[in-house]
Amino acid sequence: MTDTVPSRRQVIADDMRSQITTGQLKAGERLPSETRLASRYGVSTSTLRNALALLQSEGLIEKTQGKGNFVALTSRRLTYVGGGLKPLVASPIDSVLRATVRTTHLQAQGHLIPLLRVPANTELTLFLCVRNEGTSPHSLARIYVPRDLQERNLPCEPPSCANFEAKPAAPCPPLAEIRERLAARLPTPEEVEILQISSTLAVLDITRVAIDGTGRVVEAALLVLPSHRADAYFITHPVPEERKRER
Repeated sequence: MTDTVPSRRQVIADDMRSQITTGQLKAGERLPSETRLASRYGVSTSTLRNALALLQSEGLIEKTQGKGNFVALTSRRLTYVGGGLKPLVASPIDSVLRATVRTTHLQAQGHLIPLLRVPANTELTLFLCVRNEGTSPHSLARIYVPRDLQERNLPCEPPSCANFEAKPAAPCPPLAEIRERLAARLPTPEEVEILQISSTLAVLDITRVAIDGTGRVVEAALLVLPSHRADAYFITHPVPEERKRER
């Protein structure tokens, strides 16, 4: 039987993980530059970055664009709970997170047309919500709402924005259905910049579509959660027998 020789990436990650867990590297401490670390371990910068990416995926290291790599301050994780019609309730861990919301107006084009089931050039409002812990961004959401709903004061702030702590302006109409799709992928350059993460770190991509009792899409939310900071749960509630018979 042949023993498997650990890769240089794994050896470096194991050594740095040990330094972090034993306190040799302190929470919040800035690591030496990638060039210096590569020289210290006698590897190329690409190998060193692969080792750092492994530690980032474990939530031990966070990379800030333009500033460098830091030992993570906390092991705090976001929790996304799908499968329900009610707005999410923040957990005690999530309650320390704060959101910033930027609003812009645009017209439906490309993938937004089938997503929102609207004609091309339909007027939309985009809510760009970024959730932060201190100055560290944890997740983002792009939330699209038809403008005519806002003009009739129907949707208030979109339900998904409420989950990001935006304050509703008026009661929302009841929702009949929530459709969600979950995928894992690499972040876009824009997401790397906004979330201050490595381009090699996978993100959870959640598309959440809210539909009212008339069958109209009142909101489409595109949520992006860094995989090392988030857990996603989807809950299914059994349908009572009397409701099954009604269908």
